[in-house]
Amino acid sequence: MIRHRRTAGVAAALALGAVATAVLGFAAPASAHVTVNPQEATQGGYGRFAFRVPNESDAASTTKLEVVLPENAPVGSVSTMPVPGWTVAVEKRKVDPPVEVHGSQISEAVSKITWTAAGDAAVKPGQFQEFPVSMGPLPQVETMVFKTLQTYSDGNVQRWIEAPTPGGEEPENPAPVLTLTAAAPSAAPTGSAAPPAAADDDDADSDGVATGLAVAGLVAGVGGLLLGGLAFARTRRAPTSQA
Repeated sequence: MIRHRRTAGVAAALALGAVATAVLGFAAPASAHVTVNPQEATQGGYGRFAFRVPNESDAASTTKLEVVLPENAPVGSVSTMPVPGWTVAVEKRKVDPPVEVHGSQISEAVSKITWTAAGDAAVKPGQFQEFPVSMGPLPQVETMVFKTLQTYSDGNVQRWIEAPTPGGEEPENPAPVLTLTAAAPSAAPTGSAAPPAAADDDDADSDGVATGLAVAGLVAGVGGLLLGGLAFARTRRAPTSQA
């Protein structure tokens, strides 16, 4: 009887918990958000990156994506790859001080990229879309935070604009983040004397081999002369013995 009451109590608690979860969303999983892929790159380099956009709505489609480039980390060269069914608009801003690209000073940098779906190209429920860009040289900073707005066909706008907190939990609406690492130093510094030294060693070995072969040849020649002399002497003595 006691066991039956305990079982009934547990069932009631689980039922209440399920109702609370459904109504209040206490146990709802974290929603998928816009990300940049890959998520790591090297400072000073160039790279191809894609903003990956999942559609989270059950009824509406994603019709527009706006990506804002960080003001504290201007990039001298930014180009977009065509996405079928989408138009792209690029906005620029003045940069002070200018950014150097291939030896030239660039006074403007891309500040915002907007992709807009045309016709039936919108990202439908249960789908995702990638929007590729090429960027470089990447700035000398540890992270680039791309604040992003995702607009749905029903008018709702999802704002992925929160920067991560070091050591903290992921924000509710995290922005795409690109982590940048310092370029690794070259293995052998310019002007290193290591290769010439190796070449000198090879030359020394070659000279030693050549000298050894010359000595061996000289010994063989002397040996041949001695053998020839002995054979000649025997030939000279042979007739005298027969007489």
